[in-house]
Amino acid sequence: MENNPSSSRTDRKTIERNRRNQMKALYSQLHSLVPHQTSRGLQEVTSLPDQLDEAANYIKRLQTKLERMKEKKNNLMGIHEKSNASTNCGMMMGFKQPQIEVHEVGSALEVVLITGLDFQFMFNETIRVLHEEGAEIVNASFTVVEDTVFHTIHSKVGDSALGYGAAGIYERLNKFVSDANGI
Repeated sequence: MENNPSSSRTDRKTIERNRRNQMKALYSQLHSLVPHQTSRGLQEVTSLPDQLDEAANYIKRLQTKLERMKEKKNNLMGIHEKSNASTNCGMMMGFKQPQIEVHEVGSALEVVLITGLDFQFMFNETIRVLHEEGAEIVNASFTVVEDTVFHTIHSKVGDSALGYGAAGIYERLNKFVSDANGI
């Protein structure tokens, strides 16, 4: 039966039919994943090359959108690429190194966080650290002067956090700011 030419021809036809069916199913699946713009709710029949072109364009739009969203996220998180040709120590213009000051008066703790406009996320992280250390936030405010933001946080340190707690808060906040500065 191996020498029968009609049997091998039939096998090839079956294999080719299965391949076409599989490709048709894959094209259909791809087509179902791509949003379609139709007029008046009518489904237009599009050719296979047009479907593939539509899918490729959709993927390219998604990639562009993803890149824009990454840039926006990095801007919101305060992450900027360093410029080698810049005159201010390789940093981009308007970039400010965050600074933090912690003042303890009795059970009160004042935290002053000074950042550039591109380090707004640090305020949230500072609040998080204070909460984790058991400090109760009494008041928080900020002032913007040109491209500098001054955050002032007044908190009350509980009995369990007095003494070593305030020092621990100071150390954690300093480490956080140092990490953000890349020190």
